[in-house]
Amino acid sequence: MSRFALFGPAVNMALCLAGCLAGTSQAAQPIIDNERVTVWDLAWRQGAATALPAHTHDFVTVYLAAGANGPHKKGDVVYAHAGVSKLEPGERTVVIELKDHPVAPIPNTSGYPPAFPRPHVKKVLENGKVIVWSYAWHPGEPTPMHFHDKDVVVVYMEDTALRSTTPDGKSVVNEYSAFQTKFNRRDRVHSELLARGTGSAIMTELK
Repeated sequence: MSRFALFGPAVNMALCLAGCLAGTSQAAQPIIDNERVTVWDLAWRQGAATALPAHTHDFVTVYLAAGANGPHKKGDVVYAHAGVSKLEPGERTVVIELKDHPVAPIPNTSGYPPAFPRPHVKKVLENGKVIVWSYAWHPGEPTPMHFHDKDVVVVYMEDTALRSTTPDGKSVVNEYSAFQTKFNRRDRVHSELLARGTGSAIMTELK
């Protein structure tokens, strides 16, 4: 089976919320919820149930931890249509539900290239709603100064420290923990450089 797959509406199983205690049942709470997406951080727990309803929109699943017997690996990405998805024992995922809230494209008048594609990036999948990229920052190699023309959900795959610099030379170091997920608005220009260690992410651009 391919690491990156498209699942149809027949997907019909239960989700378990990260942090659920074994033997308890509680409603899953999203970690991000706005006009464009609802995002959950979910993990399988022995004996735990969830009140999470079936997804009413298409969704992207990013696998953070592999199950013992499941087909997926850390970093795998699956796009599925409205329905319910399953977790296997040991799996942890970020689920990005895509709301029906399209936005008009914005022109790039910044004078800088778009955020993607860029060196070292891999396009995971693309359809009418999203473009998903897998990217690793390289020590001592800043990204090109670039313009974000799309909203993006970023899932950091390891502890990461990034120095973000804007065209006017101002910079800030941002710390991210492994599996932290952020929603970043479009219409931004910056460059990024590893401040220390390593860093990689799965980035879901919203069309």
